[in-house]
Amino acid sequence: MTGSNDDRQAAGLAVLDQLGWGRNEGVRALDEDLWHIVTETNFGTIWSRPGLPLRDRELICLSILIAVGAHGVALHFKHAHQLGFTPEELKEIVLQTIPYAGLPKALQAMAILKRTLAGAEPEL
Repeated sequence: MTGSNDDRQAAGLAVLDQLGWGRNEGVRALDEDLWHIVTETNFGTIWSRPGLPLRDRELICLSILIAVGAHGVALHFKHAHQLGFTPEELKEIVLQTIPYAGLPKALQAMAILKRTLAGAEPEL
């Protein structure tokens, strides 16, 4: 990793702003140290790298979260419109995972997507 923690945190916060997540207060409320690690490393180092637009990174992230059955996918579903994803595209992403991640993971993701689109707040 290059740059100081402050630089990585600033880069991470800039990515979070572009994603429409604000300051990711849900993670911060869960644990301050975890918030710093997620902000600086995940968003400030990985998501802020050149080479892929944020929309592509989000598509990859959504696919992996669906494949592993992570409930955190709801937060990504909630804010995906910030990167131009439509509800129809999100549905297609879920459907595309069926042959690779399995029907149970896709069923779970589709249920989360439907709840999220209906206005349910994501939970960590």
